[in-house]
Amino acid sequence: MVSEWTGSETLILVGVFCRFHAGLQRRVDAWPEFLVGSAQSRQNSLCHSRVSFERDFVLMVTVGILGATGYTALELLKILVNHPEVQVTALTSRQDGSRPIAAVHPSLSGRLDVRCEDLKPAEVAQRAEFVFCCLPHAASMAVVPEYLAAGCRVIDLSADYRLNDPAVYARWYGHVHTDPTRLGSTPYALPELFADLIPGADLVANPGCYTSTAILGLAPALCGKLIEATGIIIDAKSGVSGAGRTPKLNTLYAECNESFSAYGVGTHRHMPEIEQVLSTVSRQPVDVIFQPHLVPMDRGILATIYATPTRPVTQEELLAEYRKFYAGKPFIRVVDHLPTTKDSAYTNFCDITVRVVKGKVLIVSCLDNLIKGAAGVAIQNLNLMAGLPETMGLLPCVRWSWSVISIVNLGHDRTPTRSSS
Repeated sequence: MVSEWTGSETLILVGVFCRFHAGLQRRVDAWPEFLVGSAQSRQNSLCHSRVSFERDFVLMVTVGILGATGYTALELLKILVNHPEVQVTALTSRQDGSRPIAAVHPSLSGRLDVRCEDLKPAEVAQRAEFVFCCLPHAASMAVVPEYLAAGCRVIDLSADYRLNDPAVYARWYGHVHTDPTRLGSTPYALPELFADLIPGADLVANPGCYTSTAILGLAPALCGKLIEATGIIIDAKSGVSGAGRTPKLNTLYAECNESFSAYGVGTHRHMPEIEQVLSTVSRQPVDVIFQPHLVPMDRGILATIYATPTRPVTQEELLAEYRKFYAGKPFIRVVDHLPTTKDSAYTNFCDITVRVVKGKVLIVSCLDNLIKGAAGVAIQNLNLMAGLPETMGLLPCVRWSWSVISIVNLGHDRTPTRSSS
């Protein structure tokens, strides 16, 4: 028998139902126990933790991660455990058996109690609406169709769906694409350029770290026809984490410490991706030389880009054009100073500046390869696909959905407020 309800509890329930309007309530099985309890037990339960209340009784966005043992997956989890509207419900790994994720990534101890499991797509789909695919190239395209068929919406962090042409993919990645019909129709999910294509998609191709650095650095100048579309040189340097967590000879400490090296000369796989995206966004054929380097630091990418202006142009004019192009884009910082990798480390920002030197345009673009270059932009894409503010979980934001519940602040504050996350 349900006991008499207090005014505060009634207002709390109003707030709950305001959140349920976005979809069907997933936690119906929890309501009977909640409803039949005493008024005091209900109030004690709700006052204990706003976060646990939201996760127990309010519709959350459920997500899974395929390949949860790598660096990108770790960065995703660090962000997701603090995301106010997301619950991590499934983690997969074939190499670590059924182990707690904290045993794989000790920094998650006490923050996330989910096990890595060798789950089938149908099992993941029962737990998660969205899936981050952190599998290697070629492995991703082998499973993505199964997850889509099972009803999941997928954010793929490999390169398997970034290129439009199966022949180009085969040439640069050395594999015949097994899901070619989705190439060219899968949105390239760089929100600063293609945000309108992302919300309604069931599959998006998360951009790469080098590619994001180069594309974001060049897009305003190419779209504004301020630089020539040919003869562009992208000289980029990345920290060792860009090579992934799997041990490799050239990334062993004794090999890369106190050493600075070029690699992939003329053959790096990101070159056709950069050219394809910049050609699309600027509506002209773009040709670049992209040269990456390995720097003995943990994380970060800095690219110095050299281009020829189409007409005489000043530094001030270029900076003004860049600020206009990225107006309203919360994660792009067009700066006057020369950015460093430390400026954007552990953030979802991309810092860009421009100089004119001896008749050439020099663009410096800098970001954290694991966050803005991978996990952070993936969270941007999740937010857009789930109908949430793009910055949620990445920057402090106002949560209007809980404004009604904030009236009572779970029994403590009776003044209408907005809560920050």
